Amino acid sequence: MRNQWLAPTAGAVLAAALLAGCGSENGDSAASGDSVVMGMSDDVLATDPASGYDPGSWLLFNNVFQSLLSFPNGGTEPVPEAAEECHFSNAATKVYTCTLRKGLKFSNGDALTSKDVKYSFDRMMTIGDDAGPAIMFPMLDKVETPDAHTVVFQLKYADATFPSKIASGAGSIVDHSEYPADKLRTDGKAVGSGPYKLDSYSKNQAAFSVNSSYEGTAKVKNSGVTMKFFHGDQKALKKSLLAGDVDLAYRGLAAQDIADIEQSSSEDIDVVEGNSAEVQHLVFNMKDPVAGRLSVRKAMAYLLDRDALIDKVYDNTTAALYSIIPAGITGHNTAFFDTYGARPSPAKAAQALRADGITGKVKLTLWSTPARYGPATDAELKAVAAQLNASGLFDADVKSVAFAQYERDIKSGKYGVYVKGWVPDYPDPDNFTQPFFGKGNVLDNHYTNRTITGTIIPQTGEQSDRSSTSRQYEQLQDIVADELPILPVWQAKQYAVARGNVYGLENCLDASTVFRFWAISKG
Repeated sequence: MRNQWLAPTAGAVLAAALLAGCGSENGDSAASGDSVVMGMSDDVLATDPASGYDPGSWLLFNNVFQSLLSFPNGGTEPVPEAAEECHFSNAATKVYTCTLRKGLKFSNGDALTSKDVKYSFDRMMTIGDDAGPAIMFPMLDKVETPDAHTVVFQLKYADATFPSKIASGAGSIVDHSEYPADKLRTDGKAVGSGPYKLDSYSKNQAAFSVNSSYEGTAKVKNSGVTMKFFHGDQKALKKSLLAGDVDLAYRGLAAQDIADIEQSSSEDIDVVEGNSAEVQHLVFNMKDPVAGRLSVRKAMAYLLDRDALIDKVYDNTTAALYSIIPAGITGHNTAFFDTYGARPSPAKAAQALRADGITGKVKLTLWSTPARYGPATDAELKAVAAQLNASGLFDADVKSVAFAQYERDIKSGKYGVYVKGWVPDYPDPDNFTQPFFGKGNVLDNHYTNRTITGTIIPQTGEQSDRSSTSRQYEQLQDIVADELPILPVWQAKQYAVARGNVYGLENCLDASTVFRFWAISKG
């Protein structure tokens, strides 16, 4: 996602019909549990799903809007939500058909029909907002509506990950009578058919109540949620949690705060840990005179001590990452562990440099940005520089700039080594590979490999049985480990910290990145 600090298989089920139910029950719109107050340091940048492409906005979308499909708790295979069933209509995975549930309504009482689904996708693509999810759908040719309950997506080319894409926040369905066709809605309101209604939205908070018109798989266990925004102020968020002003904190507490709370028994507060597919990499500009040399990149790979870094900077709230595709996602392997090991090897680093004729210290700047990829990013890169320098092979320093300038400088090719974080749009290996190594890659590091772009990415995109792609994705990661356009550093763990009377958070933290308001209860 989203380029932001911000799982296993999609399975053969995608080749066949996706059937409603799958062990879930229809939503309980008569929820009577207590309301919940949640704090987070992220902002919600948009209430219109044609615009938002950030974690805060998608949190809102996933609770206020329905998509045709959704990711169940702990699952990475999309199942029907607003749809009754969906299936690829041909073996080439270029025609995708969905049949809607009966009786769907928006929170304003309007019926939800195939017209609204087509309108939502057509509108998103027409607006094409730079900060929106239209970028995820280059394969979409047109949307057809044979009748009020049937939607047919015609694709320009095969894309077996299409079901996962429309199951994300990018697939949010809006009421055609409430949203203009060619521009964004800017009044801070939202009308959807999801489990919740957005009652109010302001700079500092958003309030949600249960949508009594909802028909879907979610079973709501509270009477509403209020989100309070702390705008990056981690100390204020921790203080509010400890004071009881918020019931839970999600996305925003510093690693040290989480560690302190875990070690303290003086407060009735629980730290809930969940799976995450968020990753962070060091990126190398392949045209840079220093970082563009494979020997330099290999030396850095031999010297990076992930475990020490995670212990020192992140208090073990992340995990060492030795692959492009993180643990829990189809195709994950340990290519970088196998190639460079887990422990630093100055001897092998020196050998790589000497073989390339480099005998003096390598002068290098690691570029960072202070907030976008987490509050500890600058400290992390300083720790990496210290590891490099301790070998006696590098003279590395760190420079940090504001994110807007950071992005401009990367595009202009100014930096040799820089950091990038990634929160997936959907839990499929495609989302960790195509954006990084496909055409027009988001890393702007001038890396191309014909085997990856010409064979692996196109072929895996056609395979509806996502488990069958593992070998090809392992091959891709082996290639990347050898050529080193990026160096994986860590995979995040998700945390929510809550007062002792808040339950269900373990059902909100998984590789899908869907934070399910409806799973939370307060006793």
